[in-house]
Amino acid sequence: MNKIRTRQYLVAALAATTLWAGASSCSDDDDNSENNNQVTNENVVSDDASAVALVNGIYSHWQPLSSSFTFIIESASNKLISFEGEEDEPGPVISRFEQQPSTWYQVKIFNHLLLGVAQANEAIVTIQNSLEIGSITQSGYDAAVGKAKLLRGLAYLKLVQLWGEVPVFTEEGGSTTERKSIDEVFAQVISDLTEAESLLKDFDGDPRTPSKQAAQALLARAYLFWGDNPLSQSEVEAIAATQTDPSFTTTPARLEKVVEYADKVINSGKLALDPDFSKLFGREYESNKRKTNEHLLTIAHDGDAYDAQGNHQTHCSWTFPFQNGENGSSLTDNHTEVADDNLYDNWYAEYPNDKRLAKTYFVKLTNPEDGLTYNYRSPYYTPINGKGVDQSYEDAENLEITYNSVDRIELRYAEVLLTKAEALVQLGRNSEAAEPFNQLRTRAGIETVSAPTFEQIKREWDYEFTYEQVDLINHARWKDYIASVLEVSKYKHFSDDWETATGNTYNTAQRSFFAKVHKHLQAKYNNVRGKHYRQPIPTGLRGEDLGITPQNPGY
Repeated sequence: MNKIRTRQYLVAALAATTLWAGASSCSDDDDNSENNNQVTNENVVSDDASAVALVNGIYSHWQPLSSSFTFIIESASNKLISFEGEEDEPGPVISRFEQQPSTWYQVKIFNHLLLGVAQANEAIVTIQNSLEIGSITQSGYDAAVGKAKLLRGLAYLKLVQLWGEVPVFTEEGGSTTERKSIDEVFAQVISDLTEAESLLKDFDGDPRTPSKQAAQALLARAYLFWGDNPLSQSEVEAIAATQTDPSFTTTPARLEKVVEYADKVINSGKLALDPDFSKLFGREYESNKRKTNEHLLTIAHDGDAYDAQGNHQTHCSWTFPFQNGENGSSLTDNHTEVADDNLYDNWYAEYPNDKRLAKTYFVKLTNPEDGLTYNYRSPYYTPINGKGVDQSYEDAENLEITYNSVDRIELRYAEVLLTKAEALVQLGRNSEAAEPFNQLRTRAGIETVSAPTFEQIKREWDYEFTYEQVDLINHARWKDYIASVLEVSKYKHFSDDWETATGNTYNTAQRSFFAKVHKHLQAKYNNVRGKHYRQPIPTGLRGEDLGITPQNPGY
């Protein structure tokens, strides 16, 4: 496919999926011209900086998704419930496992990921043209195309993890409507990330800039999900209407690749764990300001007024600070709520001294503005998702909900260590897994083990990464997703007699709040089905049919 036809194909693809309404194509005369392969000033960039800037435009399609991933990945779990607006709003709908093809967060994420893919394709063609005529250097090409392919590979990885078989199209061609097999999608992910690894430079301390080690870490992530044999369309169909999880199986050769790529990151010596877990989250700790090199890949945010959309992680989990009905305050729902006290209580019962617990779940906070203490456990409220509350600077608890400027962490070095440990355990090499596994436990101040079990690995993902947008994805690959959601039946406010069974005394406002908690816990338990191993193939951004068939089972 020549360059002009490639550009026309991409624009047609964008139009078909309403992903890029402002794109322009060449005319029919150009298509029939003898100069189809001609490179002109209109399809090149002038220098290396312009090449990188062109690729940086792809981030405009990642920025709106930073908090949206939480609604799909965490709200659709036993960990989080959503009270964002009325009960028919997208957040509460997903929280109750009632999502449909028209549900906004599914529409938003799916379309913007494909939009990022399409813009990466377009950028790669332009940069290839530019190298061909000598307007950029090989170094400029490597930096720009390496970044474009890393972002494209990451987009396809998110798509296959959440939607399964999806269309695959690149600068070389493809279809925006024909769904490819799981293995074909992963082949594209691996190809893109491997190419990015070869083109990008070593990590230089700036996690906003994709690096060789970021590509390697994403390869380890991809091989782990692929190695756990993701369900095919027909396998989802078989369980779509049931509350039965499928059997867990693995492909050992892919798990060996996990260890290989994790070791590349570890052996580079470029990354390390921050000695203080509590310093990983917040505006003043982003972009490696502490120089500890744990943040490996982040999505930059400067706030609503400056980028495509600020990171609303803080806003969503801390929408109405210190409004829990205490100290004369009103009781007002946050957009996302920790599902129930049990998530804190169960962890505390197991490891009360785990240094991560106090950062992950806030149960008591002092308002820096009035000096008063507020409690976040029943009967007052549910605990607060601590990772969504920036406490890195003075009065951050009150201000960051409007700034929305905390960078989203896509990759931490801790993931590389735990990913390696898990792959080794799945391969039956449990004693080898102890070294990377225990690095996390030592930082947390809890006991180390000589040979972690698979169940300990799973629990460690909770300890280290709760509310970091991995829950649904992990349980889907472990094939215990339904069982994990059904855990809500053990929570304090699940049973119909919750008001008397908890032993608490509730006032009118508290009773209303926990009635909502009860409703969502019951809905999760009653509604979750095998079909929720996949998200519904959504409509386009304007509500139109994207032409991608077949729809995922059960929707």
